Amino acid sequence: MSEENQQQLLHLVIGGELSDLESVTFKDLKAVDIVGVYPNYAAAYDVWKQKAQQTVDNAEMRYFIVHLHRLLDPEAVKP
Repeated sequence: MSEENQQQLLHLVIGGELSDLESVTFKDLKAVDIVGVYPNYAAAYDVWKQKAQQTVDNAEMRYFIVHLHRLLDPEAVKP
């Protein structure tokens, strides 16, 4: 299957300092790092890992992968 014909499973990588490590509440929404949108999980994971390793010294900093394709097309998600 060519790259043009492959289904896009979009993923968003974001991160920032959390106000509480037990939840996903950012300290400052204006400071959230919107890293980018990626065409598949593997590409998003590579960027997530890189960003997480860059901030390893900040215990309050977390990066996340958001499965945009599940939000955009919830009917396509298998149970």
